[in-house]
Amino acid sequence: MKLWHCKGARSLRPLWTLEELGLDYEVDILPFPPRIFQREYLDVNRLGTVPFFVDGDTEMTESVGICQYLVDRYQRQDFGLEHAHPEYGAYLNWLHHADATLTFPQTIAMRYYILEPVPEKQAVADDYRKWYLSRLRRLDSHLERHEFLVDNRFTIADIAVSYALYLGRVLKFDEDYKPQTAAYLHRLMERPAFKRADEQGESSMLSAME
Repeated sequence: MKLWHCKGARSLRPLWTLEELGLDYEVDILPFPPRIFQREYLDVNRLGTVPFFVDGDTEMTESVGICQYLVDRYQRQDFGLEHAHPEYGAYLNWLHHADATLTFPQTIAMRYYILEPVPEKQAVADDYRKWYLSRLRRLDSHLERHEFLVDNRFTIADIAVSYALYLGRVLKFDEDYKPQTAAYLHRLMERPAFKRADEQGESSMLSAME
């Protein structure tokens, strides 16, 4: 297996998953964004995005999808849920909520705060910051009563969602996190597998924001 990764980017999700599962893999570290700073990467992934993941004939570009693939393909339900589990629907919902609801507005804010920081676009970035924080309401409420997202244990749903919180921290949005949500992120960032994954990579425009 091989993963193309930029420090601080969404590729941290599958990298963290690989570390939690203890699977053998190769990682190719890229500058962020690679489509600008390493143009030859477009020959590998025509989208120019990270992650890009290869496992035999399988090629994937979606960070949460790669996490789910690894758990299902390598039968590691200690980090996921079986179809028959009563919380399976909630598990899938959190996995998709992580990108569709939480990470999406951050990417727009990041574009205009970091990649294209022109004054006339700052209001757009500010609006998407507010949008992201308002989209945390469901998670904030859940974490008032639960330590993890499903089944009272750590799963890749926690990896998917907590990365969005981590990216918010990089973008300085965490100053408005609810106490229970900030504590949840802190707990997960203390996991040894997260620390091993987070250490991999070189300084970039994104990681420099931390």
